[in-house]
Amino acid sequence: MDVYTLPMVWIIVIVVVLVIGFLVVRAYNKLVQQRNRVDTAWGHVDVQLQRRSDLIPNLVATVKGYASHESETFERVTQARGASNSASTPAEQAQADNFLTSALRQLFAVAEDYPELRASENFQNLQNELSDTEDKIAIARQIYNDTVLSYNNTVQKIPTNIVAGLTGFDAREFYDAGPGAEEAPEVTF
Repeated sequence: MDVYTLPMVWIIVIVVVLVIGFLVVRAYNKLVQQRNRVDTAWGHVDVQLQRRSDLIPNLVATVKGYASHESETFERVTQARGASNSASTPAEQAQADNFLTSALRQLFAVAEDYPELRASENFQNLQNELSDTEDKIAIARQIYNDTVLSYNNTVQKIPTNIVAGLTGFDAREFYDAGPGAEEAPEVTF
């Protein structure tokens, strides 16, 4: 080997290492960015779930004023709200939402037996707020699932899957509402 060949080999090795390093950093940064988007999207779902959770005590109190003997229904709504508030993963949240939706249906069924309650302006406002919140929850869930899809695709595609595996990026779970959840609680009369 002549004197000029050896430095040229080292230059090529250094360039290859730099290119690979650049690609690894780029893949890692993309994974971080998408993971943060998933966390932000879940945060938006959580905000809407909290909004709904905050409306429920007012709704229960309004119905209680007209139908105080329906304590089993009120207890079930309160338990469902607690379960929804304590859920920490999308799967737990989906299960808690199914329970809460069922409890809210029962609450609205009770309200149907009281025409003066249905005519109450406060009750109507709460119904409208809950309906609006349910729509916002559905939109936030869809955005979350779309964001998870994009993130999971990045985590599972070559070459970012190599970087993801080495740096601890795992696929995220979708928000799957489960059977029967496609029916929103009835909030209009």
